[in-house]
Amino acid sequence: MTLPDPLPLDGGGELSRVEIAYETYGALDEDRSNAILLCHALTGDQYVASPHPITGKPGWWERMVGPGKPIDTDRFHVICPNVIGSCMGSTGPASEASDGQPYAMRFPVITIRDMVRAHVGLLDALGIETLHAVVGGSMGGMQALSLAANWPERASRVLVVASTSRHSAQNIGFHELGRQAVMADPRWDQGDYYAGEAPDSGLAVARMAAHITYLSEEALTEKFGRNLQDREAKTFGFDADFQVESYLRYQGSGFTQRFDANSYLYITRAMDYFDLAEEHGGKLANAFAGTQARFCLVSFDSDWLYPTAESRHVVHALNAAGAAVSFVELTAPHGHDSFLLDVPALDRVIGGFLG
Repeated sequence: MTLPDPLPLDGGGELSRVEIAYETYGALDEDRSNAILLCHALTGDQYVASPHPITGKPGWWERMVGPGKPIDTDRFHVICPNVIGSCMGSTGPASEASDGQPYAMRFPVITIRDMVRAHVGLLDALGIETLHAVVGGSMGGMQALSLAANWPERASRVLVVASTSRHSAQNIGFHELGRQAVMADPRWDQGDYYAGEAPDSGLAVARMAAHITYLSEEALTEKFGRNLQDREAKTFGFDADFQVESYLRYQGSGFTQRFDANSYLYITRAMDYFDLAEEHGGKLANAFAGTQARFCLVSFDSDWLYPTAESRHVVHALNAAGAAVSFVELTAPHGHDSFLLDVPALDRVIGGFLG
């Protein structure tokens, strides 16, 4: 969908023509009251419950979204938009600028709030004034919090899983490592690589580094330990001797088939800039002053990327603002990626909160 109006940006200026790619699941009620906005994470996309057109793999939250599932499409109309800055149909660095050439690094630096501003434009175009809920995990949770803080009348329920209200110095550091890996690839060519070879080597390294942060030591040890990969002994070289090395190389290589390197730069920068308290006078409770929405926050005990303390920080701010909020820390061994994997307790929490 093309938004009818230019999109103003936090960094100044505007995007004059904005395309939003999105998928929907389930029927919209006549009174348009059963819509759920589902926000994806950094490397996610709109294909939440349908096969990915490039990889052919199932949707990234297919276990959660569908008929009779916790996000029940027999009851709810689920809308999952691709964020601006991405590479799966919404306007981003690979999109054509007014001169017919890809934006590349001419694309403006965006924020999480800019992404949500585009989501709101989509909802307006669809004629949906109030959402039954906004739901998101990881970066999707940032979007859910941003919507609740900046457009408080647009959602009755806000569900935030494994997320935060601001990026920590550690997380900014990991993202900078990934961006430098991309930009150090000679094929990056200052972002002007669309007519030639993409900087896949740099992007693969960025993905490998990030993927480690999505897991836990327990999960890596249980799955791989120090097991060797298809060999009886160490090679005393720099091939992938260990299974964990082979796994990370596979993750990096697969990622380059479906993601754009410049999009990775822009989206990680948007996440690093995210600080909901800073946007509201330096006090997080101010972001939720007067909210009428119900909130639910979920964290995982093995998540060291966005640990439970980050969710508690948001919960305390919501309490200070007088908001209705529930919170649960779930036990799961998978680290940050627990929200995407088989954790039955999460199914019960989500299904119960959405009502």
